[in-house]
Parts: sequence; structure tokens; C-alpha cells
Amino acid sequence: MRVTVLTSDNQHHIKWFRDSLPYINAHRANTFVLHLGGDALESVNLSNIISDIALLNSLGVKLVLVHGASPQIDRRLTSQSKTWQEIDGKRVTTPELLGEITGIIGGVKADIEARLSMGLVNSPMHGSSIVVTSGNFVKAKPLGIINGTDFHHTGTTRKINTNSICKQLESGAIVLVSPLGYSPSGEIFTLDSLELAADVAMALTAEKLVYFSAEPGIRDPMGEVISELQLHEVAGVKASTSDEIFLTLTSKACHQGVNRCHILSYMDDGALLEELFTRDGSGTQIIRVSYEQVRKAVAEDVAGIIELIAPLEEQGLLVKRSRELIESEVHRFTVIERDGLIVSCGALYPFDKRGELACLATHPDYRDNNRGELLLSSIENEAREIKLGSLFVLTTHSAHWFVERGYQERDISQLPERKKSLYNYQRNSKYFEKDLS
Repeated sequence: MRVTVLTSDNQHHIKWFRDSLPYINAHRANTFVLHLGGDALESVNLSNIISDIALLNSLGVKLVLVHGASPQIDRRLTSQSKTWQEIDGKRVTTPELLGEITGIIGGVKADIEARLSMGLVNSPMHGSSIVVTSGNFVKAKPLGIINGTDFHHTGTTRKINTNSICKQLESGAIVLVSPLGYSPSGEIFTLDSLELAADVAMALTAEKLVYFSAEPGIRDPMGEVISELQLHEVAGVKASTSDEIFLTLTSKACHQGVNRCHILSYMDDGALLEELFTRDGSGTQIIRVSYEQVRKAVAEDVAGIIELIAPLEEQGLLVKRSRELIESEVHRFTVIERDGLIVSCGALYPFDKRGELACLATHPDYRDNNRGELLLSSIENEAREIKLGSLFVLTTHSAHWFVERGYQERDISQLPERKKSLYNYQRNSKYFEKDLS
């Protein structure tokens, strides 16, 4: 019999692939709107991003790609001693510049189409038939005269032809949207590609809106990337001017029905796949409701609870519980679920006017973000709601953690009589209790 020994690299890839399976299933047939600005299109990492987009298409994700072209336009006009004027963040597209600008945008669009037509480079899908379609999907209106400035052919979105886009997506095509819009009278208007991407996502009620940025996401005051922001948290973020634009547009999109928005780096190879197919992602996610929630356990959580506590039971840190016992007592458990994974659990057992906190566990990858404290607080609140006067715990290794949270050590003789009869003197657990009144 042939036995294959996997290298550590192969084991890592296989684990990553297995862990990504729930996301592959969840993303299939959903609509994602991706924005690639002109700076991203000039990145050295562009070929990898294009390959990742082709991969998403092969996995059945419906993709709309909105592109920009501002640096390409600026460079071409500068070489001709022309200027595309900008006032308060808006470009002024004069009739004299319109033809030049639309020509450059057309060239950028053609280059993207050519790159996507290559399929997945250096793979069995190289040269595969990926259909890219574009058209007059965007109806526009003039921005008009603002503070005395006539913006001429600079416009804003009037309407997105969602029916036509959806038909193309259903056929398996990638829809490519350029920053141009057309009026019913046949006029052409240039559009802000960032705003256009949000408009398209909202019109389609897309599952995701993804912005590629020069930064890996929104940073906190310490310079660390913020992994997740809920809508109510966005207003409190002190962001740079460029980040403020992303936060404004993603917040608007979420309010209008887009489930999740993402800001990630176009410089980091694999950032898109890491953001979409791992629990912790690579950039910043803006969502209406957190995908990590504290809730009461249900029968479907039994397997996740067992997987979480099994290593601690083997180490002797938790008392062993059979599957049958957990199934019968699952209503006692509270869990923290993160995108389908049970990352923390704890159980509450009433004993007259006191309650026992038991089986408190947190996944080793998620122990540095106060989830244990969050779960403890939730169970303490539950105990108060059912009129328990105190909460106690028996522990062999976490005495200091409970003391720091207001629990006081007591003698075993003070345990409730029913619990005292079950006490395992061989484990010699210490007894701590907290008054909840």
C-alpha cells in the first residue's frame, strides 16, 4: 500500500482549503461588486488580483467589476499640457476634454477585458473561456452648476439597468462597468467610480461591495487594521480623508441593503481570497449586524461545543462530558458564534437561589479579545434574569481570572447541598462565588 507523507506546506494548504469550504458554498450564486481604481490597475499585484477574480467566477460567484481611470487620465492629459480640473473632490469634464477622457477610459476597459480573457495563468484554466460583458448599463444626469462652477460633462448616477446586468450575471459573465453614464438624450457623462460602485451594489442589493485600497483597511489610533466595524461604530472612527470616503460609501451601501462591505489592499497578494474565505479576513469589514454573536445554544451547536471543549477535557482542565449529556443539556449553554464557528461556550446550572457557571471555554485562536469576559457577563446577566442571587464556579486552573472579575474563594462546605454531593474530591477544584445582587 502506498503511503504519502505530506509536507507542512501541503498540510497547511489542505487545512486552508477545507476551512474555506463553508465560504465557497455560501458565496456561490451571490452577487459581489468589486471596485478597482486606476491606482490598483497600475499595481504590480494586478495580475494576481485578476487571477483571483477569475477564480471567484469559476466558483460561481456573480461578479460586477467597476473600474476607475483617474491616474491614467491625469498622466495622458499632463503629457499634452492639459489639466482635468478638480474642485472639492469633483472633476470638471469640459466638452474639450470629454473625447480624450472617454478614449482613455475605453483603453483601460479593453486592457481589463484582455487580462480577464487569459483565465487563470499557469493553471488548467489558463485560456479558459471567461465571458466579460459591458454596455450602457448606467443612466446618468449632469452634476450641474455648483457654487458657480459648471461641471459640464461630469455627472452622477440616475439609474442602473439592473435587469440587463442580472441577465448577464445569470449567464455566467463578469460584468465590467466603466465610470461613464449616458443620458436619454445621448449625452455622455464621466462618473466618480467609487460612488458608482456603491450605486451599482445598492441597485443590485449585492451581497458584498469590495473596495481595493492602497491601505490594508481602516486603521485604529494605534495603527492596527480594524477587522470589523458595525454600522453604529463607523461614526466614531477617526479616519483619514481617503478612508472617510470609503466609510461614507460603505455605510450608505449597508443602509441600503448591501449585507457586507470590505476595504482591503490591492498591494497584498491574496488579500481578496483571505478576506472572503477565512474567518478573520485581511482587511476591514463593515456590516449591519455583527457576524460574531453571543446567543443561547441550540441542538445544531452540539458538535461545535464538543469540538471546542474536547482538547480541554483531554488536558484535564474540564470535566469530561458525553455527547448524550451535552445534547440533553444544550439549553443550558450560551455560545459565541463567529461565522458558523463556535469560538466560546459556557453553561449555567441553577441550584436553588444560586447558579453554577460550568464548561467555560474559548477557542485558542480567539483568547486575546475578551470573549471569555463577554461570555461571562452574558451568563451573569442570564442568572440575574432568572432571579439567582449568586454565581459560583469550580476550577482547577483559572482561579486568578475569576478573582479579577469579582469572584471570592469559599470553602467547599458552603456549596449547595445538591452540588456538594457531586463534588469530585480527586480533582480538588477550588470554589469561587460572586454575589449578583
